[in-house]
Order: sequence, then C-alpha cells, then structure tokens
Amino acid sequence: MRTHTTPYGEFKVGTKEELFQEAARIGCAPAEAGTDYSWALTGGSTPLEWYRWATANDAVSAMAKAHAHFSVSDERYVPLSDKQSNFGNATELLFTPLNIPSDRRHPWPVELPGEQAALTYASKWAERFGAARAYDVCFLGMGDDAHTASWFPGSPLLSGDDGAFFTGLEVPGKGFRLTLTPSGLRACGKVVVMTLGAAKAPALKRVLREPYQPSAYPSQILKEVAPRVTWLVDEAAASQAFA
Repeated sequence: MRTHTTPYGEFKVGTKEELFQEAARIGCAPAEAGTDYSWALTGGSTPLEWYRWATANDAVSAMAKAHAHFSVSDERYVPLSDKQSNFGNATELLFTPLNIPSDRRHPWPVELPGEQAALTYASKWAERFGAARAYDVCFLGMGDDAHTASWFPGSPLLSGDDGAFFTGLEVPGKGFRLTLTPSGLRACGKVVVMTLGAAKAPALKRVLREPYQPSAYPSQILKEVAPRVTWLVDEAAASQAFA
C-alpha cells in the first residue's frame, strides 16, 4: 500500500485484499487493551464484500469477538430482515457466521416510530457507553455523490444538529434514515472510510480538490476530525484524486 497525507485524513491506497486486511486490523486493534469498546459498521456494497471476506478469513480476532460491541453508523428505516437493512446484512454475513454474542449486537430500534427510534437508540447508547463518546471505531463509506453516513448533499444536518450524536431524518427520495450526526462524528475515536471502485473516483476528486463546502460534498466534513481518519481506497477510486 502507498500512503497519502491530506487535510481530510490519511489515505491508504492498495489492493482490495490489502484494504480489507487493514480494515480488520484497525477494527480489532482496540481489543488488544482487553477492555470493551464500540465498533460501528456501515452500509453499501463494499461492506458486504468485506463481511464475506472477514468471515472466510476469520479476520475478526478472538479478542475483538470478546470485547467489541457492534452497531452501524446509519440505518435505513426498514425491518432487520429486509435486504436493505445495514444491521440485518451485518448480522447475516458477519455476526452470525462469527458467533458474535447477541448481547454485543446493538441495532437501531427500527420497530419504534422514527423519531422515537433515534431517541431510544441515543439514550441506550449513552447509558451503556457514556454521554461523551459515540463510537470508538466508526466505519463509513462514500457515495458517488460524496455523501457519507446519511448526510446527502443539502442535508440540514450539515448546517447544524443541536449537538445530538444520533438522529432520524427524512432524506428526499430515499425515505427516513437513522444516522450518526456530524456532532457524533466529532465524538468518535478512529474513523475508517472504505471507498472502492472507479465510480467513486470523481466524487473523491471533488472532496479533495474543491473548496470546502460540506453542504455540496458531505464527506468533506471529515476534515474536522482528520487526525483520526483513515481512508482505505483502491487504485480505481484513487485514480483521479492522486493522478
């Protein structure tokens, strides 16, 4: 892998295998301290590939299985059995095959009404992990419109979230979403952004080279926590940003 240091965090560019290995290493690293920690996964096609790879390669260490508490950084407002559910996919492809105990799985309570689901999740999370920290390890992705989490271009969360770490909101054309907020991002420990494929290259170039305008390029907000951000990017996605 080659490394680039940018105002938006450290970029590691390599093969899919190298990037998946690095994702597992970062996610499992806090377990070495022997204490419990939180690890939020994300949605999209790349995580599905990573889950299958992690299961086939037993890439989640025994220490991580014993000490990590798992959630997802944003969620669609659908039942966990729905194929669109980020937590449901993680359960099917990662948690169940790796025998992650049920008391270490923390889905968003999508069975509750939308706003109540967000408030209940936030309350239970603070009760278990404290009010000062969102996730110890937070995985994110980036869409070809430069969105991350459920912060799409023009999202009201990008101009203010009242300090809440978690919320629910209607995303035009995409339905109701439950998500970490920008304030929640600032309260995370390590942040990992996996971005693979040529379709992401134009968006990544815009994030790195356009003037800072998170309302147009939401992933630019990662600049606020850049010392804690690692981007895992394949050559195709990096082809325009680092040309």
